[in-house]
Amino acid sequence: MIYDKKPFADGNNECPEIHQKIIDALPIPIFYRDLNGIYQMCNKAHEKFMGKSKDEIIGKSIHEVHSKETSDIYANQDKELLKNLGEQIYETQIKHINGSIYNAILKKGVIRDNDDKVIGIVGSINDITELKKTQKRLERAQESMEVSSHMLHKISAGIVMMDSNYKVVDSNESFAKLMGDEIDELYETIPGLKGADVKGLVPEVIFKMMSGILSSGEDKLERDMKFQNKLLHISVITLYKNRVVGAVIRDMSAPMLVQDEIISRAQRINKQSIETVQKIAYLMGENAAETEELLNSIIEIYRYGDDE
Repeated sequence: MIYDKKPFADGNNECPEIHQKIIDALPIPIFYRDLNGIYQMCNKAHEKFMGKSKDEIIGKSIHEVHSKETSDIYANQDKELLKNLGEQIYETQIKHINGSIYNAILKKGVIRDNDDKVIGIVGSINDITELKKTQKRLERAQESMEVSSHMLHKISAGIVMMDSNYKVVDSNESFAKLMGDEIDELYETIPGLKGADVKGLVPEVIFKMMSGILSSGEDKLERDMKFQNKLLHISVITLYKNRVVGAVIRDMSAPMLVQDEIISRAQRINKQSIETVQKIAYLMGENAAETEELLNSIIEIYRYGDDE
């Protein structure tokens, strides 16, 4: 039995069909070309990557299988490899005959016969097209984050962002100053207060607003509150549903903010309650248009009045 099994095993190792099945099982495109650049072998992954069957690849030259741009690159790189007889790794773009372009990393080496004579080139193709796209998206996202962060720190209102672990994603200096000297000093040590527990930085009311919005996924929540002899207006909004929320905190004690808020709220009332104003004007025997004009005049006085 031992005698019978050994030749069977040896025979399997030398069987070309077994070799083909082994390379077909590999998920990476693999090929073998002879010294004339003729494809002698490839696997199923290579067929899929090329969009061609083995019959359209095996026995064909690189110029018949690939576009001119790609075949010229292959020919030059193959020539360099056969000259140095080492291994070759390089990144390139592969343009298929159908016009599709792929980014790929090629790893190649020479193959020798039993007499140690070089008979061709064997190689693998790593398709990094999606990776390249992801890298570009990450680069754009990073640029956006940097711009957003720069803008964040230029805004006079206090801003803090919180993730699902109730940690600070980022905040600006205005937020630290609004929360008091202790938080302001901490801000100098930890830029943006990133990673700090939000619960320990803000009044309980603000934390409940932020955690509530985070949990519910609502778009926005607003309220006014008194804090350290200041009247604060807090707007909490969802940035990424159930993942990140942001709070905009304005000190309504600041004269210009008070003025802007009065204008904003008066405009909201004017827009939302114009029908009510018209009904009241009718009951009072007044002209509705004049009543609306009067309300708008008040808004304009606040907008363009003296800063004092």
